[in-house]
Amino acid sequence: MEKYVFFAFNGSPVCFIHVMLNALDLDTRGHDVKIVLEGEAVTLIREMREKQNTLFALLEEKFIMDCVCRACSKNMGVLEYNESSGIRLADEMNGHPAMSTYTDMGYIVIVI
Repeated sequence: MEKYVFFAFNGSPVCFIHVMLNALDLDTRGHDVKIVLEGEAVTLIREMREKQNTLFALLEEKFIMDCVCRACSKNMGVLEYNESSGIRLADEMNGHPAMSTYTDMGYIVIVI
């Protein structure tokens, strides 16, 4: 079993659907998978929930949505919403989630 973490930066819902599909595929195949929302992608939590996206709901149910960037949430105007989302906000690298947090735990980083 491998360990993968997707760092999603792109705020396009169409692009993020592919992140979600690949994360769920890897999870189904027995791999340990996490998703980190960074950059413009931090705005997707509200959008995915409001549209009742079933893939996003499944990712949350399986605890694959690991964290969201605190600094980018503030910069993109969604900090308050993301703080109340139940998804952990990360800020260990000057306000942003650090890839090294995951590589130190043996995760392979995939950036989209």
